[in-house]
Amino acid sequence: MNTCLRGILAAGAAAAVVLTSGGAADAAGYPRYKAPKIFGTTFQPDPKHDFTKGIHSRRNGILRGWITGVRGGTAEYVPIRWTKGSHTPGNFVAPREGHVGAYASPVAKNVVFLSAYGCKATMSNLTVSRKTGLGAKSCSRAALIKRHGTNPHPSLITVHKGRIVKVQEIYTP
Repeated sequence: MNTCLRGILAAGAAAAVVLTSGGAADAAGYPRYKAPKIFGTTFQPDPKHDFTKGIHSRRNGILRGWITGVRGGTAEYVPIRWTKGSHTPGNFVAPREGHVGAYASPVAKNVVFLSAYGCKATMSNLTVSRKTGLGAKSCSRAALIKRHGTNPHPSLITVHKGRIVKVQEIYTP
């Protein structure tokens, strides 16, 4: 009797977790994708993407890129690469003007946004991991849209099932 009661309680708890997680499971329930080199010097290819069908979502995975604009909850983004400078350490660049290589995906309602500069608009606090050089401060979806919708920031953008589920900023001094 005691074992049966434990089984019923465990099943009820599992059902409660499934019912309450809802959308959170969508963003957190994606596989671990292999991250690109943070300071990679080539644009990441997407050989199966058909750019002739208009701007649409990139395949599942992580893109080193930046968001160029956000309209109605859908973000447009492009790949970026690192170029070494002759007088400076270097900087990130996007493909040349007129290059067909942009993507657009809806931003998930429960997107994970890890900022390297804090959650405020002033970007005055450094919240970067010293080990990786990537953002470590979890901020809201609204902060992501406000910051990245107006000014591109280098980031690792994770796409799963056609939606942006994670954006992790890359710190550049």
